Amino acid sequence: MRPPIELEQRLTCRRRAEELHRKGRRAHGRGDYILRHDRLVGPVLRTALRAAGLYRRGCRNAVRPVVRHTSVRIPRLPSSFSHFRILHMSDFHIDGVQGLAEVIAETVSANPVDACVLTGDYRFATEGEYDLVLPRMRTVLSGVQSHYGIIGVLGNHDCADLAVGLSKIGVRMLINDAIELRKGGDSIWIAGVDDPHYYGCDDLGQALEGVPERSTRILLAHSPEIYEEAASAGIQLYLCGHTHGGQICLPWLGPVILNAKCPREYTYGAWHHRSLQGYTSAGVGCSMLPVRYNCPPEVTVLELVTD
Repeated sequence: MRPPIELEQRLTCRRRAEELHRKGRRAHGRGDYILRHDRLVGPVLRTALRAAGLYRRGCRNAVRPVVRHTSVRIPRLPSSFSHFRILHMSDFHIDGVQGLAEVIAETVSANPVDACVLTGDYRFATEGEYDLVLPRMRTVLSGVQSHYGIIGVLGNHDCADLAVGLSKIGVRMLINDAIELRKGGDSIWIAGVDDPHYYGCDDLGQALEGVPERSTRILLAHSPEIYEEAASAGIQLYLCGHTHGGQICLPWLGPVILNAKCPREYTYGAWHHRSLQGYTSAGVGCSMLPVRYNCPPEVTVLELVTD
């Protein structure tokens, strides 16, 4: 695990942005619509769902995760990493749904993997106290069985202090940084950037400093919105979340809100952009309201395979 002083240095941009937000300035990234409107939209939507008799059903759906398995064919993947399994989880908002941490811990305990990656949004609110987040994340992570440990990035709901707290409970936090995973004489690299959506503190160039040009590169980012930069940087696999897959999806019509500045097909599940492959998770938790409709919470197990 990296020394705390290095993590603090990499959090400088984020802490500066958070200070500006406290002074009234908002959003340095690619969007802030939901953060500016959820105090109005949330209560109105809750009232409408209760009036329709659907609210309790949505709450039950929110604690019924599914495990999705998918294979990803990676060009030039070192043979030692063929069938390498990655557990991907995102958008926990873990203090927003009672009992979710225990359910997720049980779910992932049945799925041992080589590596586990987390793509941000550990807290439900965007400001104020977060006392329940780290204890509940500790519960979630107690179920993870990962040979190469747990690697994470921050999301738009998170604060810099959460990166420090998560590192203390065993998560290798990547703040515009990268880590090499070695197996035999081979290696792959996992890079992670700070939140590109709201804080705009992502720096892919800095994250890839020292990463060999022709190496296998996997990128962790909170949202799918830097797909163009990732493709240009030679990233082979881009893992992200943020959109919740819509969280509330209407029959035949799909998600009501996705809140990401990217093509719609990049906002859920597997996608491609030029030579880049991506996977956008529907997320573990819920934002705004602790409900889900036609879009269950998910944990994803990705298996890397060679050409």
